[in-house]
Amino acid sequence: MPGGGTPRIGWRAHLRSVVVPGEAVYLVSDRGVRAVRGPAAEALAPLLDGTRTPEEVLRLAAGNAAVSADDLRRPLSELWAAGLLRARSPEAPPSSDSSADAFWDLTGAAPPTGPAVRLVVLGGPVGHAQAAAACTESGLTVVPSDAAEAEVTLVLCADYLEPRLADIDARLRAAGRPWILAKPGGPAPWTGPVFRPGDGPCWHCLAERLRLHRGSEEPLNRALGSTGPVDRPDASLAASRALGLHTAVLETARYLAGTPGPAHDSVHVLDALTLTAEQHPVVRRPQCPACGDPGLVGALVRAPFVTEPRPKAAAGGGNGHRSMTPRQMLESYGHLVSPVTGVVREVRRDPRSPDFTHSYLSGHNPALRAQTLAGHTAGLRALSGGKGLTSEEARVSALCEAVERYSGTRHGDEPVVRDSLRALGAAAVHPDAVRLHDARQLRDRGAWNAARSPFQYVGLPFDEDAVLDWTPVWSLTEGRQRLLPTSLLYYDPDPAAPLRADSNGNAAGSSLEDAFVQGFLELVERDAVALWWYNRTLAPALDLDAFAASGEDWIEPLRAGYRSVGREVWALDLTSDFGIPVVAALSRRTEEAAEDVLFGFGAHLDPRVAVRRALTEMGQLLPAVIGACPDGTGYTVDDPQALSWWRTAVVADQPHLLPDPKVRPTVPGDHELRFRDDLAEDVAALTGLAAERRLDVLVLDQTRPDIGLPVVKVIIPGMRHFWPRFAPGRLFDVPVALGRLAEPTAYEHLNPLPLFM
Repeated sequence: MPGGGTPRIGWRAHLRSVVVPGEAVYLVSDRGVRAVRGPAAEALAPLLDGTRTPEEVLRLAAGNAAVSADDLRRPLSELWAAGLLRARSPEAPPSSDSSADAFWDLTGAAPPTGPAVRLVVLGGPVGHAQAAAACTESGLTVVPSDAAEAEVTLVLCADYLEPRLADIDARLRAAGRPWILAKPGGPAPWTGPVFRPGDGPCWHCLAERLRLHRGSEEPLNRALGSTGPVDRPDASLAASRALGLHTAVLETARYLAGTPGPAHDSVHVLDALTLTAEQHPVVRRPQCPACGDPGLVGALVRAPFVTEPRPKAAAGGGNGHRSMTPRQMLESYGHLVSPVTGVVREVRRDPRSPDFTHSYLSGHNPALRAQTLAGHTAGLRALSGGKGLTSEEARVSALCEAVERYSGTRHGDEPVVRDSLRALGAAAVHPDAVRLHDARQLRDRGAWNAARSPFQYVGLPFDEDAVLDWTPVWSLTEGRQRLLPTSLLYYDPDPAAPLRADSNGNAAGSSLEDAFVQGFLELVERDAVALWWYNRTLAPALDLDAFAASGEDWIEPLRAGYRSVGREVWALDLTSDFGIPVVAALSRRTEEAAEDVLFGFGAHLDPRVAVRRALTEMGQLLPAVIGACPDGTGYTVDDPQALSWWRTAVVADQPHLLPDPKVRPTVPGDHELRFRDDLAEDVAALTGLAAERRLDVLVLDQTRPDIGLPVVKVIIPGMRHFWPRFAPGRLFDVPVALGRLAEPTAYEHLNPLPLFM
């Protein structure tokens, strides 16, 4: 409580006191009603009208209540400590706006005074004069644009990606001056963040995220030869523009008044169509070239990949053997989801998915860089997604896949060495050891690419003298740095890139060790699938009844769900020479001529988790076919290869899809459960398995500093993708070594139907 007797004290202006004698003093505000009980409060309350000093209040209250002033001093101090009172200097002029007084008292901040705001208007439906009037109306002083000082600059624009904002950001950041960005027009006015140099994100941090969600404009910008945002008609009413403008003024006033909280680092979106409001946090990107250290990603990539002890979570969820549970993952990384400022636009249940499966979508797949606007909506893999036995597991899976693909996209700050393969010598890995196309595929690439999905693209024969970008990867096998072409490691937005990266071995995880294990298992899974699919070898059944009876009680309800839509389900054991369980789950229609054969795959050290992954992955394809009609319509994708398969393939013509009748089905216990308590031990064991097969394990840390979710790309030259990669090697040799074939399959006898997942 202020001392000296000079200040006048009273209830905060947002409070109205009502005394009910013998019961309580009730303090009424827009935030509710609060009761203060006791004779002292009843004696003090009527005198706290802001016209008396503390001593005057105590003296008069003591006289009215027939108690000593000293007995009332403590209750008065308690009211002050509770934040219910305010003090005003007797020299301060009386306020002419009681509502404003109440507002600032409610925030606990003092109203801004003195020269405050510089206005900058970069187009849009709100002019400078209208904006200045709104500031003045709310008690803010607007200084001329050429004034030497301003406490903050309010910038109004028509688009947050307006190119001139970069110059404003640079100038004010150099001067150490804060500024606030707002877009008052449009059907959803935006306000914020408050850019504070040296404290929080800059405009470039925000712009990088905004561009991520406007990928559909890229083909149009290329067609127009434009680098700025595409102009849009302003869709707004006078009321919505006023709402947007006054929200921007309010945020400016709040900042000047010193109101605390993280809201200053957010974009506030007011939807004029639904009258709803959302807050989208903006984070500082430590690697931002404007306000951070652009060398962070390079240092991360160049560093040796060193594992640390990483105990597994007690309940790792459906993905199995993780260092965090699904719930912990959502709590740690759920903030990455936002349609405005997030790395992931959304995570939502696939609306086409039946109730008995959990399939979630998480936005556009950057691994497929569409060259036309139509390409953003076409194709089986146009969206990222996830799966699981529960909605929580599926949400985490979808989130991780979207972050994995974002982190695996080339941003421009990746470290590169520019040279030719021949000049780099032994440090470089020949890209043909990774892409594994046969010479005949390279020769016939024109016809091949014209007839197949962009994911199965065959590039030009590699020129060993061509100078291009190479990026370091770490060899866990040899303990040294190697080099691979950058465009083979990162999804490159440049359509002219000489090589194209794919998602094989890319994985996000709860730790680097976790991500590595998942990426390695994906390589094992796809390699085993390729051996089976392209050689069309028979595989033993995996006994789903036996697994269900062993404790996997989710299997039978899932199969019942498939039966309810006229489908049967079975599984195959595709385990290869690695000995790591690999499972193929399959399903077909039983009541129509078109069988719409589906498949899903899974690999894991625990065979039960491999089964779970295969069956839940198959559920991600089910929404595409569940509405199919006998006349061949009703599919929800337009991928020509997928449609051709579903409309024409039947298991009678594809015997490798059915279990080998001569081999006993796999049951629990046939595969050794290789459970280790620590993920770092799994990393060492998996690397050792590859070394036994004379395979080099390479790893690239693709974690982005502003995200934090660990992402890696695991590369094992020589291992197959499940897309058609027909170079000599494992595809031909391993089936013979395993006794599945007496001799290698001739090139011309390989399965001509590419796997289209």
